[in-house]
Amino acid sequence: MIELHWGHPITIIVSPQGDTKQISTIEQALYWLRKKWPVADERRAQALERIDAAMNCLATVGAARRAFVSAARSAGFVPQRAQAVAIAAAV
Repeated sequence: MIELHWGHPITIIVSPQGDTKQISTIEQALYWLRKKWPVADERRAQALERIDAAMNCLATVGAARRAFVSAARSAGFVPQRAQAVAIAAAV
């Protein structure tokens, strides 16, 4: 199987200790949503649908990325860029 690059990697903070996971391909995002996701909510379902559609060239990769980030936030993961913005705003 060939993994498809989907733009700049998305790094999410996966623990209170600051552990991170870098998602650099659409297949990694799909795997995480299917196997490692802590909640089964509507945003996760939407992300799965958008990623599947993007993999079948029925939706844009950008839409899949936005859905993944939205699902990550709803699951309690923090995209690393969002954390940097929040820290900068607090200073």
